[in-house]
Amino acid sequence: IDKAAERLLKATGWNAPPPGDYPTGEELVERYLEPLATRTPLKGRIRTSSRVTAVARAGFDKMKSDGRASAPFTVRWQNGRLEQLEADAVIDATGTWLSPNPAGADGLPAIGAAADHPQIAYGMPDVVGRERARYAGKTVAVLGAGHSAVGTLIDLARLKDEAPGTEIVWLLRGTTPEKAFGGGANDKLAARGALGAAFARLVGGGRMRVEAGFKVSHIIDDGARLRVATGAAACCRAVTVDELVVATGFRPQLDFLRELRIALDPAVESPPALAPLIDPNIHSCGTVRPHGAAELRQPEPGFYFAGIKSYGRAPTFLMLTGYEQVRSIVAGIAGDHEAAAKVELVLPETGVCSGPAAAEPAAGCKSTGDAAKGCCG
Repeated sequence: IDKAAERLLKATGWNAPPPGDYPTGEELVERYLEPLATRTPLKGRIRTSSRVTAVARAGFDKMKSDGRASAPFTVRWQNGRLEQLEADAVIDATGTWLSPNPAGADGLPAIGAAADHPQIAYGMPDVVGRERARYAGKTVAVLGAGHSAVGTLIDLARLKDEAPGTEIVWLLRGTTPEKAFGGGANDKLAARGALGAAFARLVGGGRMRVEAGFKVSHIIDDGARLRVATGAAACCRAVTVDELVVATGFRPQLDFLRELRIALDPAVESPPALAPLIDPNIHSCGTVRPHGAAELRQPEPGFYFAGIKSYGRAPTFLMLTGYEQVRSIVAGIAGDHEAAAKVELVLPETGVCSGPAAAEPAAGCKSTGDAAKGCCG
């Protein structure tokens, strides 16, 4: 829990949850975020159901420089009608949840089925709760190897116990599943380590079919089912399923910032100074060096990325990181540069550390799995 948020909440008589609890997403909203938004002075400051459509400098397009830094920001948002306000500073903490990565191994949508196909879901659908009827008794493929994929696969294994006929196919681009098992007993977050160990037991026990090295190129309607395939002609390896969950990570949505001067790392799509600290191509320890306003500032004075949006495409963000980012940024905006520069952040290690991964073979045709030798050679 953020320290500033805790101070606001305690003034309302709020009871903090036990510090050792690991809340679900729903519990986090109900026990922390909703009280913070409705019972503290923030209540009059939050505009719900409002979607920001553009941010710019008042009277300045992207090309114009003279006097730009002293102009306020204009923020346009939609809530039934288009409205606008002016601000001295803007922190973009909009997250990445609404812009998931597509299924294609090349970062593009897979050829064939539309991204909004009714049998394709993204992120972490509630397979044992609200969407149980959709997945029970079906053959379900999950594409991905991060926490969203693992959580969905664990829930599907539970559903398989309760709903006969449920079958699970795990599609991962990597050649082995071990990295998804986490650090186990070495993880400084015990519950996270236990989750990975439980998942490893499910995989080792044959509770799901594992298709490693599966680089999706096509998703094709096959009657009432989906054919998920690899290879340029969609004829190398393929699985046929009733439902597909795409859990391949997220990317920042940047279109509404086109009139601002922003700088991003070309690979991670995070602020350039932050990228070397979080790039999974370089390390995966979870030991991110303390960082704040200095690393997050942009060429546009007064504009910052924060939260998981600041991590671009990197998947290793923790809420503690966001709390410290915002504290440092706000101190800088308020003119307390000493407080902004004094960043103290200690993150729990994952227990899984690695350098650059060995190069994987390009997505091509192989004579394994469901390969069709006639067209794959």
